[in-house]
Amino acid sequence: MSGKGMVYLVGAGPGDPGLITVKGLECVRRAQVLVYDRLAGAGILSQAGSGAEMIYVGKGPDKHTMKQEDINRLLVRKASEDKLVTRLKGGDPFVFGRGGEEAEALYEAGIPFEVVPGVTSAVAVPAYSGIPVTHRGIASSFAVITGNEDPDKEGSDIDWQGIANSAGTLVFLMGMGNITSIAGSLIKHGRPKETPVAVIRWGTRPNQATLLGTLENIAQRSLQEGFANPSVIVVGEVVNLRERLNWFEKKPLFGRSVLVTRSREQASELSRAIEELGGRAVEFPAILIEDPEDFVLLDNAVSKAADYNWIIFTSVNGVRSFFSRLFKLNMDIRDLKGVKICAIGPKTRDRLEGYGIRVEYVPSEYRAEEIVAGLKGSILPGHRVLLPRADIARKALADLLIREGALVDEVAAYRTVAGEGRREEIASMLSQGQISIITFTSSSTVKNFAEGIGYNDLPALTKGVKIACIGPVTAETARSIGLTVDIEATRYTIEGLLEAILEKLSADVL
Repeated sequence: MSGKGMVYLVGAGPGDPGLITVKGLECVRRAQVLVYDRLAGAGILSQAGSGAEMIYVGKGPDKHTMKQEDINRLLVRKASEDKLVTRLKGGDPFVFGRGGEEAEALYEAGIPFEVVPGVTSAVAVPAYSGIPVTHRGIASSFAVITGNEDPDKEGSDIDWQGIANSAGTLVFLMGMGNITSIAGSLIKHGRPKETPVAVIRWGTRPNQATLLGTLENIAQRSLQEGFANPSVIVVGEVVNLRERLNWFEKKPLFGRSVLVTRSREQASELSRAIEELGGRAVEFPAILIEDPEDFVLLDNAVSKAADYNWIIFTSVNGVRSFFSRLFKLNMDIRDLKGVKICAIGPKTRDRLEGYGIRVEYVPSEYRAEEIVAGLKGSILPGHRVLLPRADIARKALADLLIREGALVDEVAAYRTVAGEGRREEIASMLSQGQISIITFTSSSTVKNFAEGIGYNDLPALTKGVKIACIGPVTAETARSIGLTVDIEATRYTIEGLLEAILEKLSADVL
């Protein structure tokens, strides 16, 4: 071994991708080999580099993909190949994560390693359910206990007498298979049967579920409600604080999965907002943004930019592509002197201002008809107008400007092509009722989504799913292929789309 191999034992946190540490996320991004278990969320895995080798070694309650001894050997072997290995584990690697065993194996093999602690589910999951593990006047200590050990076995490593009679909070991890024995042992050793208990499944995630009871009835209630691992069991008076401190499950999109069909480059803004509102963002990029097949027409227009009276930008992508070619041609913003600029919306305006460009006009309503009406008297007959746009953009804007007497050059600044992959996964989620809302931010996302899923399958798969569109043009496209539009934004922005979704959900509840 040349000494370049390295293993990072990283805690991924309890499930919410935002709860991984900064250092842990850096290790994921740098990894040449990423070894992960079943509790490592897709939001974190998506941060891995495109060339990283992804190895799943998950352990479920009834099935182990790989035995622990084999995982240990895998880590040693990959690091011995002079690779940077990140071992991603749910929660914290040293809190019932068997990280100590992996570290020992690496030590014995002479492999350098680092431990990157994670946010343990023992604290984070109760917190997301509104339950602090300690609270002044109620609990001044807490214990974290494995739930995998059968309390009835001989020679238990757990001091049941001691923990049952402690005044603190008891947190059992992965104990649903033994919940009857756990509750019974605590009562047997002196914990009052009326002691409050909470069982929290899939904690910190949008599908989190919390079940309340007492030591006397929690096992029966869990069975009736079908609760299983991964779950955290919290025992103690702090459970009663949930009534006042429950914050996560009150978020407006909690419990809902929202399909985001924007391009991968643009999806993050909408996905982040959905998750901040308590929902789960499921990304299915129906479109990809690519360069034109050649730059001849765009470069010709850019090189003569000063000849235009107006340049109208109808998307952030158009701005990005235009200025990329401007700089490629050894030009800069000084070559736009005297040219007036229109931006279709605030995001496009912000991107232009980021280049130091002053925007003359932003319509109050982000559609072709509003642009032309707002520029009436500013764009005169004979004025030259440049539209750097998508290759499949609507012709309405160009047509309306031509009717006003303008000389319009419409050039493809970028191409919008169909997205790729995950058709089977998304179709399965739809068929199983796992998607609550589908969002469309352009006509192309509608068409490409329909083509990707299959036009014939759309009616059945979207039954009961709310369709949300960013504006009337997108909504009309959705209706034209047989979709029922439930939500239509009046402000044609991501913020406006989210506002419309929340208004609809609120109205449905009332």
